[in-house]
Amino acid sequence: DKSYHKSYRQIHGNAQCTPLLIPCQSFFFFTKDGKKDRAAVDMVFFNRILRILRIMVPRFFCLETGYLLLIATMLVARTYCDVWMIQNGTMIESAIIGRSTKDFKISLLNFIKFMPLIALVNNFLKLGLNELKLRFRERLTKNLYDQYLQGYTYYKMGNLDNRIANADQLLTQDVEKFCNSVVDLYSNLSKVGFGVIYVFFFFFFWTKCQGPAIMMAYLLISGLFLTRLRRPIGRMTVTEQRYEGEYRYVNSRLITNSEEIAFYNGNMREKQTIHATFKKLVDHLHNFIFFRFSMGFVDSIIAKYIATVVGYLVVSRPFLNLSDPRHLHSTHSELLEDYYQSGRMLLRMSQALGRIVLAGREMSRLSGFTARITELIKVLKELNAGKYERTMVSQQEKEKPLLVPGSGQIINRDNLIKFDHTPLATPNGDILIRDLTFEVSSGTNVLVCGPNGCGKSSLFRVLGELWPLFGGSLTKPERGKLFYVPQRPYMTLGTLRDQVIYPDTYEDQRRRGISDLVLKEYLDNVQLGHILEREGSWDTVQDWMDVLSGGEKQRMAMARLFYHKPQFAILDECTSAVSVDVEDYIYSHCRTVGISLFTVSHRKSLWKHHEYYLHMDGRGNYEFKPITEETIQFGS
Repeated sequence: DKSYHKSYRQIHGNAQCTPLLIPCQSFFFFTKDGKKDRAAVDMVFFNRILRILRIMVPRFFCLETGYLLLIATMLVARTYCDVWMIQNGTMIESAIIGRSTKDFKISLLNFIKFMPLIALVNNFLKLGLNELKLRFRERLTKNLYDQYLQGYTYYKMGNLDNRIANADQLLTQDVEKFCNSVVDLYSNLSKVGFGVIYVFFFFFFWTKCQGPAIMMAYLLISGLFLTRLRRPIGRMTVTEQRYEGEYRYVNSRLITNSEEIAFYNGNMREKQTIHATFKKLVDHLHNFIFFRFSMGFVDSIIAKYIATVVGYLVVSRPFLNLSDPRHLHSTHSELLEDYYQSGRMLLRMSQALGRIVLAGREMSRLSGFTARITELIKVLKELNAGKYERTMVSQQEKEKPLLVPGSGQIINRDNLIKFDHTPLATPNGDILIRDLTFEVSSGTNVLVCGPNGCGKSSLFRVLGELWPLFGGSLTKPERGKLFYVPQRPYMTLGTLRDQVIYPDTYEDQRRRGISDLVLKEYLDNVQLGHILEREGSWDTVQDWMDVLSGGEKQRMAMARLFYHKPQFAILDECTSAVSVDVEDYIYSHCRTVGISLFTVSHRKSLWKHHEYYLHMDGRGNYEFKPITEETIQFGS
């Protein structure tokens, strides 16, 4: 790659090769989608699913193990019930054909007596399956969210790492489908296993060892053949879920940015984007449907009809072999009864063999979900360890320093922010300032100015530890003592109280000893006391993003700042919708309560509230100087 744009096109325009950066080594390597999306039923698949099963079944004595045993027990009971139904049904039909009223009544009464037990077994089995799916999903979801919401991992996944573009798809739909698929596969294989074992011994005594050996040999050969044919299913499942995630992503972007798109009259352009993404998904699904059609034809021939032929060959041997001692002296009715019973057993055996062979198809699909869940777990683990992969700007030019994400040192110290020979760079390696050095102590306010794209927001992201350091050292207070107030504040779901104390809870507020009267003072300080009077209670729940105006949301964010009282606060155009007099009071109050400010604003009236200014020119240069009367006049 010669430029970032070429790298970008390679990712989005040509998915055959993707340049990635390993932060701890800083070099490029290329990986094909086929390798990245590899999903097949092999030892890699079994190792992956075992690691995930350790999450869903964390120990031997747990509720999930109990449900597994319940399902196995019910499957054994159901197998016995099925065999008993075959035998009892044969006796009923034999009594009808033989015109034996006594035998008919006895067999029919036996069936009526066993009906409640059979129904109970079937519904206990359904209960166990549904509960196990839910328990597996609960375990896996909680584990993934514990990692996803650890520190800033959720931010890093979307902004620093580009391996997973649709985490919401993986955390919701893919987890559910994976858990359902695992439980269904366990149920089907267990059901088939118990059935095959029982019927195997039946045919063993019926045809000695030849019949079972023939059927098991056919099972082995056909299973290996079909498993080989189904290998593309895993890869196609991974691709399907990725396309589903992309389609969901472009729709969510339309909803999130609907106002901006409406102002630009961008509906036709967005429609083209959505149609293109949807067409890519539909084309893949058409190919997948055709592939499943082809595999379904082969499955039907091999797993059903040829298996039935093999079963007929096995069951016919004792009847067609006239020298077989079992039927030398049997009457016609006895032959008929034996054939009915063995025929039904043959049907069960054929179905069992078919399910075992067809289970490979479900296992191939499961391998696709397993590959995606494993990739998510791997990425979360690496992000929590401080490693990420991202397309980088080419660093082949000699005059550019080699950037290694995370190579800088962060020193936690109260009441001081100090950049010491720190390069300011974006996560993709684009250098904004090569060597940034300045120091600010508590009690000093700094005005940050410069053109768009000069690095103001990047500076704050580094301060908030959202972006990695590429060198030098940064001395700053701990995360909780640095507060960020953006231009468009975030209003959480919940009560009016939650908007002021976010991210604290009511229990946190009580623990800090802050009463509701003090909260009311915070609202009064930013002229929002009328909101409490209008709503009538701190516990009123509203959609605050819609209820509050732009200026009210900005003032609510400032009330939130007064509640937390951090050592330093970053104000990023956060008073643009607030009147000058209210803004003046807010800045004066921040100084009164001891909150030091880094302010991004173009308002002339704010210069008097700051002692220093940091000016970035957007070409890699900066100035950090005290504000004087001449500076204010120049800035004005």
